Amino acid sequence: MAESILWGSELSPFYLKVHAMLDHAGVEHRSLPGEGGRLENIRAAARIRQAKRRKTVLRFGGSDSLDEYPAVPFLIDADRHVHYDSTALAAWIDETHPPADGPLVPEDAAVEFVARFIDEAFDEFGLYIVHHNRWVLSAGRNDAGDRFAAELTRMFPPFMAGAISRRVAARQTRRLPYLFSVAHDDLEQDLPDDLRAPTRDGFPPTHALLDEAWFALLDAMEQILGDQPFLLGGRFTLADASAYGQLSMNLTDAPAASVLHERAPRTFAWLAAIRDGAYTHASGELVVSDVLDPLLLTIGQTFVPLMQQNERAFVDATARGESLFNETGFNRGSALYDGSIAGHPYRHVVKSFQVRTWRDLRSRWQALTLDQQTALSRQFAVFGTAFSQEAP
Repeated sequence: MAESILWGSELSPFYLKVHAMLDHAGVEHRSLPGEGGRLENIRAAARIRQAKRRKTVLRFGGSDSLDEYPAVPFLIDADRHVHYDSTALAAWIDETHPPADGPLVPEDAAVEFVARFIDEAFDEFGLYIVHHNRWVLSAGRNDAGDRFAAELTRMFPPFMAGAISRRVAARQTRRLPYLFSVAHDDLEQDLPDDLRAPTRDGFPPTHALLDEAWFALLDAMEQILGDQPFLLGGRFTLADASAYGQLSMNLTDAPAASVLHERAPRTFAWLAAIRDGAYTHASGELVVSDVLDPLLLTIGQTFVPLMQQNERAFVDATARGESLFNETGFNRGSALYDGSIAGHPYRHVVKSFQVRTWRDLRSRWQALTLDQQTALSRQFAVFGTAFSQEAP
């Protein structure tokens, strides 16, 4: 059988997440463009473009009009079908290549819900933290642009590497406000203009919020990993893959990696072990224990209000007849709203794919039995706060 192809860049936390899940399940695959030849890479890119144009890209479990195609990653399976969405790919792996030590998506409904809740929190709010760490905390001292250029020169002529590197760094810096990182007007930055963390008129600064959330996440991870090998107990799941994908992105950003290592040495070692394939493959019991409380508390203070406020803003915006959301809407000043997280005000754009994420989580909560809901809410206050309110 032909190998699967994981199309993406090591700069992407979602690529890292899917790569870890494929490795964990023993799915034979090649990572392109980094491991491919020029012709192979061009063919794979063309297949993905064609699938997007024909609307044949698959999201395991079903797509939705609120979805948005990512830049990366995509998976081209052995039958040459193109898939997207890192979380959906966990279920695809369980269905088509079941991991020997148990499924990535836990079978117990309550444990599955907690795993998905953690997964989505890292994917949606964790992304903001690690992108901020790379392009603000580590700005001017990371080689992310060079590494991306090295991947693309397996597809384009090598003489383009310098221009690609500079363009990527400038673009990702420019995108910081879209990814929730807005600087103070008086932030001191000894950097070239195209690498200076941007402000945005009318947008409150958010650097303090992101820094506080990062430290809270690392402290929570340290506590969990001091008690058990993985987030849900004895083995690797979707929750671990998502935490790994986001947090390990900063292992290659020296200033951020230094802070991570100093503040959370167990977490740093855990991330490195997963990256290197050196962690223990165990089939231990999955549990939802009280050691998760600090992590879920942090998620409840950051991810939950963001999702709730984004959904309310989506309802309001669509009632006004607005239809431009996500990055297109942000760049055109459409569907903007004001909110607050952990006492920090912010202004952001409605993200339709986050509406889908939140509604999916709410539906999964409602599908739990009353006993399961009650038990989780008694154990972790975040669940009662997050899902006791009616949908907007």
